[in-house]
Parts: sequence; C-alpha cells; structure tokens
Amino acid sequence: MRGKIAILALFSLILACKGSSDLKEIREFKDSEWFIAKKQTFEFEVKDIQKTYDFNYLVRNTISYPYYNLYLNQTLTDQKGKVLVTSMDEVILFNQKTGKPYGDGLGDIFDNRIPAPKLQKYKFARPGKYKWTLGHNMRPDPLQGMMSIGAEVLGK
Repeated sequence: MRGKIAILALFSLILACKGSSDLKEIREFKDSEWFIAKKQTFEFEVKDIQKTYDFNYLVRNTISYPYYNLYLNQTLTDQKGKVLVTSMDEVILFNQKTGKPYGDGLGDIFDNRIPAPKLQKYKFARPGKYKWTLGHNMRPDPLQGMMSIGAEVLGK
C-alpha cells in the first residue's frame, strides 16, 4: 500500500513540475516546404486572466535550411477578430559565423523552442477564445528545409 502511495505521490509531483500548457500544437509541412500563403492559425482558450502567459515558437528545420535566421509574422486576435498583438520576429536557427545549428538535434533535424519576444508575460484582459497566427516572411516561396512550425502557450 505504501509503495502505491509513494508512486502516486511521485507521479503527481512530476506532473505539477511540468507546468501547464494551454496550447502545444505542431503543424508538419509536406516535403519540408513552407509556402508563404500557408499561414498557420492556432486556437486556444483562456480561462484564467489572473495568470500571465508565455508564447513560444516551435520550429523544426533540417540542416539544409539555407539561412541562419527565419522571419516570422505573428498575430494574436481575440474571438471577435480584434488584433491584440502583431509583429515580425527574427529567430536565429544557426550560428551566423560557424554555421552550427541551434536547438536540439538528431542527425540533420533540429528542434527549436524560441520565445516570441512581444508575447512573454502577456496578460489577457478577459477570458475567451483566441487565435495565434504564424507565417514566414522570407523571400523564397516555398521556403525549403522547414519541416514544421508549432505554437506553445504556457500559463503561469
């Protein structure tokens, strides 16, 4: 009996330490090509307006991605379609001098979790449903070497 209680307590502690993710979703791109017209919209619901929220980009790219950086356009809208925040953010995927990729990698694939600069410790005015739309602002269309883009919203 004590063993079961200890295991249950340990499991509960592990879950509590992870933090809660209000949204974590990843969208894969066919043939590692991200077309400019293929903006990705992620929907989530905010119930607790006492919390602050951190937004993160989840980028998976191949070693063959031809640039060291990626420009992302992001727009946060409320359930009525009102734009709350919009910006273009530069995320760095490779060391510009050495060409060494950042992020966690296995073989020639790298995962990056990058904070969205304008959406850290964000406080919502009211509960409701929200949309976070991501698109790239790079010249090539399609953008080669992009396996997926994802969104993570963490309430703290």
